[in-house]
Amino acid sequence: MSANKLDPMSSTSQKHNDFVAEPMGDKPVTALPGIGEILGGRLKEKGFGKAYNVLGNFLALNRDEKRFRDWLKDTCQASSEQQSDCYGCLKDWCANNL
Repeated sequence: MSANKLDPMSSTSQKHNDFVAEPMGDKPVTALPGIGEILGGRLKEKGFGKAYNVLGNFLALNRDEKRFRDWLKDTCQASSEQQSDCYGCLKDWCANNL
Protein backbone atom coordinates (compact mmCIF):
# COMPACT_ATOMS: atom_id res chain seq x y z
CA MET A 1 0.00 0.00 0.00
CA SER A 2 1.40 3.42 -0.87
CA ALA A 3 1.82 6.10 1.76
CA ASN A 4 0.06 9.45 1.58
CA LYS A 5 2.48 11.39 -0.63
CA LEU A 6 1.56 14.78 0.86
CA ASP A 7 2.27 13.86 4.48
CA PRO A 8 3.41 10.31 5.17
CA MET A 9 3.04 10.78 8.92
CA SER A 10 -0.69 11.43 8.87
CA SER A 11 -3.69 9.50 7.71
CA THR A 12 -6.69 11.27 6.34
CA SER A 13 -10.32 10.65 7.13
CA GLN A 14 -12.85 9.30 4.69
CA LYS A 15 -14.52 12.73 4.78
CA HIS A 16 -11.18 14.28 3.72
CA ASN A 17 -10.61 11.76 0.93
CA ASP A 18 -14.15 12.18 -0.40
CA PHE A 19 -13.92 15.98 -0.36
CA VAL A 20 -10.54 16.12 -2.09
CA ALA A 21 -11.62 13.64 -4.79
CA GLU A 22 -14.69 15.61 -5.90
CA PRO A 23 -15.34 19.00 -7.52
CA MET A 24 -16.17 21.77 -5.05
CA GLY A 25 -19.64 22.28 -6.45
CA ASP A 26 -22.27 23.58 -4.04
CA LYS A 27 -21.24 21.58 -0.97
CA PRO A 28 -22.35 22.86 2.43
CA VAL A 29 -19.64 24.12 4.75
CA THR A 30 -20.18 21.01 6.90
CA ALA A 31 -18.73 18.90 4.06
CA LEU A 32 -15.30 20.21 5.09
CA PRO A 33 -13.32 17.97 7.45
CA GLY A 34 -13.17 19.49 10.90
CA ILE A 35 -16.41 21.39 10.37
CA GLY A 36 -19.44 19.78 11.97
CA GLU A 37 -22.90 21.13 12.67
CA ILE A 38 -21.87 23.50 15.48
CA LEU A 39 -18.93 25.12 13.68
CA GLY A 40 -20.89 25.02 10.44
CA GLY A 41 -23.69 26.97 12.09
CA ARG A 42 -21.24 29.58 13.36
CA LEU A 43 -19.69 29.91 9.91
CA LYS A 44 -23.12 30.19 8.25
CA GLU A 45 -24.02 33.03 10.65
CA LYS A 46 -20.95 34.89 9.39
CA GLY A 47 -21.71 34.34 5.69
CA PHE A 48 -19.67 31.19 5.10
CA GLY A 49 -22.44 28.65 4.50
CA LYS A 50 -20.81 26.88 1.57
CA ALA A 51 -17.48 25.08 1.33
CA TYR A 52 -16.52 27.38 -1.56
CA ASN A 53 -16.93 30.40 0.75
CA VAL A 54 -14.30 28.95 3.08
CA LEU A 55 -12.12 28.02 0.09
CA GLY A 56 -12.34 31.62 -1.10
CA ASN A 57 -11.07 32.86 2.23
CA PHE A 58 -8.34 30.21 2.23
CA LEU A 59 -7.19 31.52 -1.16
CA ALA A 60 -7.57 35.18 -0.10
CA LEU A 61 -5.20 34.40 2.79
CA ASN A 62 -2.71 33.08 0.21
CA ARG A 63 -3.08 29.52 1.52
CA ASP A 64 -1.10 30.58 4.59
CA GLU A 65 -1.60 27.96 7.28
CA LYS A 66 -1.19 30.20 10.32
CA ARG A 67 -3.45 32.96 8.98
CA PHE A 68 -6.14 30.49 7.88
CA ARG A 69 -6.07 28.59 11.18
CA ASP A 70 -6.23 31.86 13.13
CA TRP A 71 -9.19 32.94 10.97
CA LEU A 72 -11.03 29.67 11.71
CA LYS A 73 -10.34 30.02 15.42
CA ASP A 74 -11.54 33.63 15.47
CA THR A 75 -14.54 33.05 13.21
CA CYS A 76 -16.04 29.87 14.65
CA GLN A 77 -13.89 28.88 17.65
CA ALA A 78 -12.44 25.85 15.84
CA SER A 79 -10.06 23.74 17.94
CA SER A 80 -6.49 23.14 16.84
CA GLU A 81 -7.43 19.70 15.48
CA GLN A 82 -10.45 21.09 13.60
CA GLN A 83 -8.30 23.85 12.14
CA SER A 84 -5.71 21.30 11.04
CA ASP A 85 -8.30 19.01 9.43
CA CYS A 86 -9.90 21.85 7.48
CA TYR A 87 -6.60 23.41 6.40
CA GLY A 88 -5.17 20.07 5.27
CA CYS A 89 -8.25 19.27 3.26
CA LEU A 90 -8.31 22.61 1.44
CA LYS A 91 -4.56 22.41 0.81
CA ASP A 92 -4.95 18.94 -0.72
CA TRP A 93 -8.05 19.96 -2.68
CA CYS A 94 -6.16 22.88 -4.22
CA ALA A 95 -3.19 20.63 -5.07
CA ASN A 96 -5.55 18.28 -6.93
CA ASN A 97 -7.87 20.82 -8.55
CA LEU A 98 -6.08 24.13 -9.19
